[in-house]
Amino acid sequence: MTGSTPARTRRPRRERSAQESLGSIVLGFELVVVFLGALVVFGLHALPPVQALGGGAVFIVLMLVAILLLRFRVGYWLGWLIQLGVIASGFLVGMLFIVGVIFTAIWAYAMIAGARLDRRSAAFRASQSEQTEPTEQENE
Repeated sequence: MTGSTPARTRRPRRERSAQESLGSIVLGFELVVVFLGALVVFGLHALPPVQALGGGAVFIVLMLVAILLLRFRVGYWLGWLIQLGVIASGFLVGMLFIVGVIFTAIWAYAMIAGARLDRRSAAFRASQSEQTEPTEQENE
């Protein structure tokens, strides 16, 4: 039976942009911080337990959805809305303003640097394809 089954070929992985990769890294780390922030809001009794933990769970689900949607433009917009929400959580516990501003700065840097890297990569690929394309005289 070992020799009779053909080997399955794997589909090549989709190439992710630098902006998508950096965004998912930032949101992934921020997931942990939002979870801990929800525990702080719960522990300090800033909100009732259901609202504190439920709100944290909603933020975490939104972050997971944003990570999955980063291949589309809507994922980036959702990421920016999440950053605003994390900053707004500072109204519940003042120190969360600092956390929100720090992660928003990291998110903004990731979006700017990722877009710059993607532009450089596209320009490099374009220059490589121009060098490898045969001219009309070479084709004849």
